[in-house]
Amino acid sequence: MVSDTTTTALPEPRTERIAWRGRRHRWTVRWSPYAYLAPFFAFFAAFGLFPLLYTGWASLHRVELTAPTDMEWVGLRNFSRLLVDEFFWNALRNTVTIGLLSTVPQLVMALGIAHLLHHRLRGSMFFRVVALTPYATSVAAATLVFVLLFGRDYGVVNWALGLVGVDPVDWQNGTWTSQVAVSTIVIWRWTGYNALIYLAAMQAVPDELYESAALDGASWWRQFVHVTVPSLRPTILFTCVVSTIGATQLFGEPLLFNGSAGATGGSEHQFQTLGLYLYEQGWVNLHLGRASAIAWAMFLILVLLGAAVALVGAYRRRTG
Repeated sequence: MVSDTTTTALPEPRTERIAWRGRRHRWTVRWSPYAYLAPFFAFFAAFGLFPLLYTGWASLHRVELTAPTDMEWVGLRNFSRLLVDEFFWNALRNTVTIGLLSTVPQLVMALGIAHLLHHRLRGSMFFRVVALTPYATSVAAATLVFVLLFGRDYGVVNWALGLVGVDPVDWQNGTWTSQVAVSTIVIWRWTGYNALIYLAAMQAVPDELYESAALDGASWWRQFVHVTVPSLRPTILFTCVVSTIGATQLFGEPLLFNGSAGATGGSEHQFQTLGLYLYEQGWVNLHLGRASAIAWAMFLILVLLGAAVALVGAYRRRTG
């Protein structure tokens, strides 16, 4: 007996739906990552790339903030003027000095605080929150508080110095004193933030390294020097680079430290940074072309520093 077997074909609409779903799935897998990233690139193009390119274009023109569309081509004249501008070099020196005064103690203290928190300090969660609190504080609020602390006549710092026989210090009008005071504000705001970065890196260091060092008789200090610090070299380099970028862009603290001086950074420009000088040229003197040249000069300085760090890292990897 022969039985007939018949193959039942799927209806045409159902076949089309299955094919459409397959194509849609392939499109989703292929293009969905770009769709997720599209908002970032859109915001970056609008608020990052376009201002950068426009600033570069404006730096090649004589243009005033009162008439930003009236541009007169001057080429590299705005940049050549910076080379003979004593105020630009003064701002650059102040930026380097304040950057060193704030970055070096800040990172050293952050490393020590992170090491203390890493060794199961009682109430460590509370101290982590306390360490991050200055970073969450407004720049304006923190600076105004430090202005009161560093007051010449009634400041707490001068009062404490008077207890040990030191005469009152005019923190705002001295060159080194004003830079130390501004650096203190930066140290207070960013030490805890860097400490938490170091703490996260320390928690990734294998405990076996500390146990081996303890078995070899290494003290707490030797473990820190010979185990912790070498393991944190990439993180330390990262914080140095980020702190350098932040120091180059320093603006709020020196602007508010002496409110009557405004963007001049003191009566003799003694703590005027590159950020303040840019603001003074662009929004006080209304020279948008010069301000754009200063902004690009700051960008090029950071690029050169980044290239130097990359070359040093490549050299160490090649020789090490």
